[in-house]
Amino acid sequence: MNTDNPLSIANLRFLIAEDDDFQRHWLSVMLTKLGAQHIIEAQNGRVALELLRSEQHIDISFIDLNMPDMDGIELVRHLANGNIKTAIVLTSALGSALLFSVETMSKAYGVTVLGSFEKPATPEGLQRLIEQYQPPAQHADAKPAIPAFALDEIQQGIQAGQFEPYFQPKVELATGKVTAVEVFVRWHHPHYGLVTPSAFIPVLEAGGHMEALTWTVIERSVAACRTWHDRGLMLSISINLSVTSLAEPGLAEKILQHIGHHRIEPRYITFEITELMAMTDIPICLENLARLRMKGFGLSIDDYGTAHSNLQQLLRIPFLDLKIDRSFVVGASQNGQMHIALSSCLDLARKLRRNSVAVGVETREDWDLLRDLGCTYAQGYYIAKPMERDAVPGWIEEWSQFF
Repeated sequence: MNTDNPLSIANLRFLIAEDDDFQRHWLSVMLTKLGAQHIIEAQNGRVALELLRSEQHIDISFIDLNMPDMDGIELVRHLANGNIKTAIVLTSALGSALLFSVETMSKAYGVTVLGSFEKPATPEGLQRLIEQYQPPAQHADAKPAIPAFALDEIQQGIQAGQFEPYFQPKVELATGKVTAVEVFVRWHHPHYGLVTPSAFIPVLEAGGHMEALTWTVIERSVAACRTWHDRGLMLSISINLSVTSLAEPGLAEKILQHIGHHRIEPRYITFEITELMAMTDIPICLENLARLRMKGFGLSIDDYGTAHSNLQQLLRIPFLDLKIDRSFVVGASQNGQMHIALSSCLDLARKLRRNSVAVGVETREDWDLLRDLGCTYAQGYYIAKPMERDAVPGWIEEWSQFF
């Protein structure tokens, strides 16, 4: 940050909720030296809550966990229940495990958490946390609110060709090479613009109507792959399979028939299933997965770490890639507990001789940590957002110059 930037520390308003006079004063001094000009203090959670209710706006609140009268945990709950908009940084001398637990609780409440630190604070640590702050979204130029779409409208959009695959690059951490892309479907709605899957996938899945969209995505993604291969860009693609698709008899053969005219070898196509789907005992699903792999397609376990599967369940699936859920990646460079969890996931993939893929890579710190831990591939907004087919070659050219 710099003082010319509207998001500079000088323009932010801070609250320090800390019962220890020395710690509170020391934190205030460090913030002042970093350039802060608007700091208010509270000696416990109750005073802090009154200030947050009465002040026009507090951008960032530093909250100690163990305070008299009202502790930091209770204060966070009141912030959530009172819809008080302030980003928080948690602090404590009681260990990283407790801080991580309260971070998780705060996020579950819907509170914006910039991070946490064990006392004492350091100027470098404070600077890093403050740089993560984003001001509340301005709604003056906001797009029309996305409604709850009816099934008929979604199906009409599919028939009208309004759904397109977007592609997010997957990068090999050891070399920086772009080897593959993951497919994300987007709806080019004539009124609401670019609509993301959360607005239409649940509706289709609830009614058992995923088939038309699945085959549209497969067809257009493989066609894009053919276009890149013709240009000498030998990328692989990863496509998510739904539960209904996985339960379809003869899935592998149907896919081969569907993509045959594009002349793409199966080894360039990976199908992703969630960890929850990998826990299935349905024979036809297990048969389809085995047959896809036997035909030469790749298989990937997505969202690993979110469904509490055991190793025996995973090993029934002949997968090649283990995708580590973003919840294990975000913040692992700053949090010792998350670092251990992420390292364990990567160690499992390595021992099973599978590729590891980390998603949700949003900072250089995430990238460096994953590379140092031996992760195979990374994807996330630090690398690139999902993009249209024709944007991929140019982006890869720019990325290769960076490396």
